[in-house]
Amino acid sequence: QVQLVESGGGLVQPGGSLRLSCAASGSIFSISRMGWYRQAPGKERELVAFILSGAYTNYADSVKGRFTISRDNAKNTVYLQMNSLKPEDTAVYYCNVRIGPNDYWGQGTQVTVSS
Repeated sequence: QVQLVESGGGLVQPGGSLRLSCAASGSIFSISRMGWYRQAPGKERELVAFILSGAYTNYADSVKGRFTISRDNAKNTVYLQMNSLKPEDTAVYYCNVRIGPNDYWGQGTQVTVSS
């Protein structure tokens, strides 16, 4: 069993910053990929960014240059630094971890960008 605990969401004004964290625990042998997805009301869940064990990163075009994903392998933790936030970034953000053929999801954390 794998548990993912997210933190760092909240309300922020446009142009502001937030940092999300997701710590994985449990039956973890080798995490190949860690990432973040988001889902806005009435929309499908979409990939925001992911990072592989070798530190390769990939970002959605909508967040390139504003968001930075990183991971601490010793802590099994992934971070998402979000800068220059826009109202369209408002969504529930979900942590995703891939171990072998299996994907695991966090419970989601709300990010609201509004003045």
